[in-house]
Amino acid sequence: MTQPKLFEPLTLRSLTLTNRVSVAPMCQYSAIDGVPQDWHMQHYGAMAASGPGLITIEATGVTPDGRISPRCLGLYDDATEAAFTRLVGALKSFGNSHVAIQLGHAGRKGSGSPPVEGPGPARHSGWPTLSASEIPFDSNWPNPKAATEDDLARIRQGFVDAAGRALRAGFDAIEIHSAHGYLLHQFLSPITNHRTDAYGGSLDNRMRFPLSVVEAVRAVWPADKPLGIRISATDWVEGGWDIDEAVIYAKAFKAAGIDYVCVSSGGLVPYAKIPIGPGYQIHLAKRIRQEVEIVTRAVGLIATPQQAEAALAEGAADMIAIGRGFLDNPRWVWHAAEALGAEIAYPPQYMAVRGKIWPGAAIARPREIAAE
Repeated sequence: MTQPKLFEPLTLRSLTLTNRVSVAPMCQYSAIDGVPQDWHMQHYGAMAASGPGLITIEATGVTPDGRISPRCLGLYDDATEAAFTRLVGALKSFGNSHVAIQLGHAGRKGSGSPPVEGPGPARHSGWPTLSASEIPFDSNWPNPKAATEDDLARIRQGFVDAAGRALRAGFDAIEIHSAHGYLLHQFLSPITNHRTDAYGGSLDNRMRFPLSVVEAVRAVWPADKPLGIRISATDWVEGGWDIDEAVIYAKAFKAAGIDYVCVSSGGLVPYAKIPIGPGYQIHLAKRIRQEVEIVTRAVGLIATPQQAEAALAEGAADMIAIGRGFLDNPRWVWHAAEALGAEIAYPPQYMAVRGKIWPGAAIARPREIAAE
């Protein structure tokens, strides 16, 4: 029987994913001083057991002031590295998933409040932020500092150092966060970048700092390991960053050594009018995939196996990132395989789900029992 496209393997450099399902990076706001906690172990571990091809750890600050909130992950010291080493080792022991980490810097959207405390800047334990220009995220946010050359050099080195720590921690891939209104996106968009120096004005200038980060990370990340990037393909605002510029950016970062791109959108400003609906970003991924000829991951309200399979079948993407679907059902991969008629491996401890008791005695499936 022919496997559905969603369950075909995908090779990125020396890394071969067993399927095209990726756990989307989703902030948990549960770290302490950047360190992942037991919550992260159960959160990612539950999803790892069902065997997605790639698990992408949520946005992780490359410096303490690069975190989105005081409760966000970081990878910038020995304590964070040690905790990630434990987490990655555990996830790989739970199944056949590979593990990536999304490295980023929040820029002017940093020092924010965890959602449980309500939107806005952090009420406690906050810090000054910086951006491409001195333009706040919203009226109740403080003005960020316009980054100097020294600031950019420090942040670029933060990405390099975090890449080294990611390698020692055992990660299979790195994904650079260049989306959702965080620092690299702030340099790309003319809405947030009003600079008149070498980093502002023309598209080439606005891409200069993000591309320098890509080049610096690629230089230290092993040649046999894939390097990805997440982008917002449009700001959904007239006069902002758009899909035409995103295609040019994608061609540039592909030439700089990026192996795959996750195509998202928005996040730069709070007033964007985003046409949210099932698969609302798939057309953006399709255009980048077709015009840039780069491995592309689609994301955004792709909830069902049928949606995911259709996006792959029409050539819109090579991988599918699932977010809310995994939060609702950490065994999303199992049910997708059943719905699409794919044969996949189950952890032997959970073989009862397939009508067997390890190592082989037949029993009825839970759903069959319920139907009797």
